[in-house]
Amino acid sequence: KGVRYLYLIRHGDYTPQDDKIPDSLNVLTPLGIAQARLVAARLTAMNITFSSLVNSTMTRARETADVISKDFPGLRREHSDLIRECTPPSWRKDIMAGVDTAERSECAGNLEQAFKKYFIPSPDDKERNDIIVCHGNVIRYFVTKVLKVDTMSWLQMSITNCSLTIVRILPDGTMKLDAFSDYGHI
Repeated sequence: KGVRYLYLIRHGDYTPQDDKIPDSLNVLTPLGIAQARLVAARLTAMNITFSSLVNSTMTRARETADVISKDFPGLRREHSDLIRECTPPSWRKDIMAGVDTAERSECAGNLEQAFKKYFIPSPDDKERNDIIVCHGNVIRYFVTKVLKVDTMSWLQMSITNCSLTIVRILPDGTMKLDAFSDYGHI
């Protein structure tokens, strides 16, 4: 009663995986489409009433959400720039070397804003089940927040394409990580 579940899904495999080209050219591969179909089938098999589907505005996440939404045609859909792929601050100097300070700050700011927006208790006494399709770095950052560990530790986790991460948010705001990067459906 009054519990919110967030089903965080990393986008499917895409190509050419090049951030130097326009985002519109980084599209799902046939494998990525198949992965998205499998995670959609997994969600359908859960026999849960979902409340919403939010996706990053980046092509690979949007296309993954397009595939998932075919199994949930009446679901309210939202596109969010806050959960676009970015590189949050990390201890790894080799990773941070290519990221300028402004980009790092913007990334952390967007992710903090998204966390405050989505990782909140259900607004009423009803159970909510929300799907969020985004990116590996984003999900890993959110998981550090849920676990209340240093957000700079996000790179200590690996995450699979179209895996499922489930966060349970109790009415008092307490959060539990129920699953991380579960890809048993694949």
